[in-house]
Amino acid sequence: MSEGAAGGPHRFEVRVYYEDTDAGGVVYHASYLRFAERARTELLRALGFDHRGLRARFGGLLAVRRLAIDYRAPARLDDRLEVETEPVRTSGARLALVQTIRRGPDTLARLEVEIVFLGTDGRPSRLPAPLRAALAEAAAPSAGLPGCSPRA
Repeated sequence: MSEGAAGGPHRFEVRVYYEDTDAGGVVYHASYLRFAERARTELLRALGFDHRGLRARFGGLLAVRRLAIDYRAPARLDDRLEVETEPVRTSGARLALVQTIRRGPDTLARLEVEIVFLGTDGRPSRLPAPLRAALAEAAAPSAGLPGCSPRA
């Protein structure tokens, strides 16, 4: 159900269920956020990390700091969607991602997401070096990703 952990965008398939829609069968706007969250979690798993492991191993967790979403077309009940997640920049405690939700060739929504790594005290902390390295390796080489390197 997910692919692309090394050398390009990560892809995650999701099916639209009744619970994701409004009374007219159109995907409710907040459902796109859930789809994107699942895709980010699966990107982490594909890179060898998970949320519990980040807390246990590095004493922190990832949280959304900022998110902008551009809705372009509606998804509907029973649609099969793909969420593409691409790391574009890391710096200190922050990770910037672009996520695109598609139905076939059609882009339905595009999200720009800024994630921060928070220590157990709730304060920003540097992204763990192994996570930064994995994200840099996963980034598409042709994307020109400033700061998306293990040492950036």
